[in-house]
Amino acid sequence: MAKDYYQILGIPKNASDDDIKKAYRKLAHQYHPDKAGGSEEKFKEINEAYQVLSDKSKRAQYDRFGSAGGPAGFGGGAQWGGFGGFDPSQFADMGDLGDMMESIFEGFGVRPPRKTYERGADLEVQEQITLEEAFRGITKQVRLRTFVECGKCKGKGAEPGSGFEKCATCDGRGEVRMEKRSFFGSFSQITVCAKCHGTGEVPKKACGACKGSGRLEADRDIRVEIVPGIEDNQLIQIRGMGEAGGRGTAAGDLYVRVRVRPHPVFERHGANLVVAKELNAIDLLLGKKFEAPTIGGGRVSFEIPAGFNLKENLRIPGEGMPHFNSYGRGDLYVNFIVKAPKKADGKLRKALEEAGA
Repeated sequence: MAKDYYQILGIPKNASDDDIKKAYRKLAHQYHPDKAGGSEEKFKEINEAYQVLSDKSKRAQYDRFGSAGGPAGFGGGAQWGGFGGFDPSQFADMGDLGDMMESIFEGFGVRPPRKTYERGADLEVQEQITLEEAFRGITKQVRLRTFVECGKCKGKGAEPGSGFEKCATCDGRGEVRMEKRSFFGSFSQITVCAKCHGTGEVPKKACGACKGSGRLEADRDIRVEIVPGIEDNQLIQIRGMGEAGGRGTAAGDLYVRVRVRPHPVFERHGANLVVAKELNAIDLLLGKKFEAPTIGGGRVSFEIPAGFNLKENLRIPGEGMPHFNSYGRGDLYVNFIVKAPKKADGKLRKALEEAGA
């Protein structure tokens, strides 16, 4: 049975090229064998799906026939070469099927160019703030340990002044050809050169600081601007502040996940705040004015309208949180808790009876 490449990447069948690329990068980063929790088998499966869906011609073949290998005229359905539902993925020694198909198409001039060094990985950190800080906005300094550009060689990987020379392993092509034997016969498989990583050249003298990689592991201090009104669990993207790429390629992005701590007084609902207020029934009957705290550190006075239903929250406009990346503020809602009064003395009882009459 043919693999469902769309399901492997977690995307719909009408996904755009950009959606496919984003899904691939995310999953490849998650399941890379060198990372904790990675899976070599899952990583290969993700790469296989991407090799097909990222190529327009292969994707069209796959959408039409259930495979990227052309119409199933020899065996029906998504079968291969008339061998009754043969699935190439069952033979692990065949290597990456996408690479083999590329080598077949190479003679027709349609093989896509090889990738060289890829951009650095995206990173995510978490920063906790108080509700008051979310109200006012705050600047935070975030420190993280990651790969940064080598300062000595400026990310090039070569000792300053030494330059580069043609890679002897691939003869400057950036790729090498290997013969693969499979159930179908022999295939020429083309892979990125492991020596020069597809650049076709190597440093004449590797940088002594980074050993030719163009990057070093170091601490990086990053200034994060948290604007007023930010929500809990919201992400801030800082472009180019992620992991540095190899040999001067683009750096990844940094994502700061902001967590707003629960507040002991205010309950937040978007841009609105709710505060509890105890009421004494006597004060209520006497029509006294009341006060409630505000997130800005002050207090606001209010009256309870006659006939107001105390089971509902009283709205005080404009005393809530700022609207994120917009103008104005939300509202403050007062949640009333009515306390039973003490027994009234003679004079108070008589006044209440007269008022009731």
